[in-house]
Amino acid sequence: MEGTPRPQTVSTKQQRIAQLATQMPGTAITSLSHHMDLEWMRQAHARTRKDGATGVDGESADEFSANLEGNLRALLDGAKSGTYRAPPVRRVHIPKGDGSKTRPIGIPTYADKVLQRAVAMLLEPIYEEDFYDFSYGFRPELSAHDALAALRKQIESMRSGAWVLDVDIRGFFDTLDHAKLRDLLRQRVTDGVVTRLIGKWLNAGVLEGGVVHHPATGTPQGGVISPLLANIYLHEALDSWWVEDVLPRLRGRACLIRYADDFVMVFSSREDALRVQAVLPKRMARFGLTLHPEKTRLVDYRHPGGGNGLDPGSFDFLGFTHYWGRSRKGAWVPLRKTSKSRFSRGLRALGVWMARARHLRVAKQAVVLRKKLNGHFRYYGLRGNSATLNRFRYEAIRLWHKWLSRRSQRARLTWEVFNRLLKHHPLPPARLNPGWRQPLLPFANP
Repeated sequence: MEGTPRPQTVSTKQQRIAQLATQMPGTAITSLSHHMDLEWMRQAHARTRKDGATGVDGESADEFSANLEGNLRALLDGAKSGTYRAPPVRRVHIPKGDGSKTRPIGIPTYADKVLQRAVAMLLEPIYEEDFYDFSYGFRPELSAHDALAALRKQIESMRSGAWVLDVDIRGFFDTLDHAKLRDLLRQRVTDGVVTRLIGKWLNAGVLEGGVVHHPATGTPQGGVISPLLANIYLHEALDSWWVEDVLPRLRGRACLIRYADDFVMVFSSREDALRVQAVLPKRMARFGLTLHPEKTRLVDYRHPGGGNGLDPGSFDFLGFTHYWGRSRKGAWVPLRKTSKSRFSRGLRALGVWMARARHLRVAKQAVVLRKKLNGHFRYYGLRGNSATLNRFRYEAIRLWHKWLSRRSQRARLTWEVFNRLLKHHPLPPARLNPGWRQPLLPFANP
């Protein structure tokens, strides 16, 4: 009917929330949940991963979608009336690093994932106005690749190289302080529906070994809203402190690159780096966080040219080892290669999948293996990493031969037969991601 206002789209509502956040910096927004309607919930469902593991109720995305409108309506009504009960997350453990340790992952129910996504869609427009541009983890249109590119650019701008403070927060997602997080949230959001839901998720508990535990700290890795809560927490604990208190007191140049709880600080001055290294544990302690004493270290990352006799330093960040090497023309350049722990983890994951899938048709195995290898190459395919990519492919082929050989105890699969199989079911070559084909810039001698 003429004159009837058209319903606002989700993106339009998010733009209005962002505008409000810009107009009210540092002020709490009292009304948000009125934006959540059935269309908002449909969008939340559309943005929720469908192939993830199931939670404590065992309900899959397909089962939830069988009565989509009814389930979304029940979620929306329960959230706004306060009757929604957040179920505990199901805890599983996945290998970490070299496989000697594991990382706990909390898996919410699919319905809980949808509702968490709906609330995250309310909060993101607010905090995107607050977050700094050196924070890259789990933010719209930002990625680990962006963080790596920014790190490279910053190091290249320090023509003599840099001092890198490589920081590891011990068990961040398990030690995040609930009371402190609530205080931080109230500085920007006081909508009762939103704060009540987040409180329920923090207190929902963890199901492990048939027993529900209710830890007083932490937010489960694996929860849809957990990355955003982590960013909110570290924005205050680290980012704002860095900008407002640290940078103004430094003598030389410095930068911070953060991806969730993984971050490095880069300094042109060793004295600046040592000063920050000394005070950083105290700052983290104010927020209930501790640094891992063995994994937090100051790396001399000055390039070894100019006859200074330096041994090239290296550090790991976002799955890559960053080190000094020679370009084809013999100049010193900063290079990156897949870190040993990520290389081993990737092969171990392939081996586990191959063991489970070895009795499937070879053609079907080949399709999945191609996808897995292409995914690995997309992330790790940066210039200078070709040798490691080729070695990963070589080891993957050896693993495939090993597990195919175990399909039958009577006839062993010879390499001659296996190579003919590879011709019929070729695997992708180790290739660089086109977006990573950046020139290697030699550093001037200091």
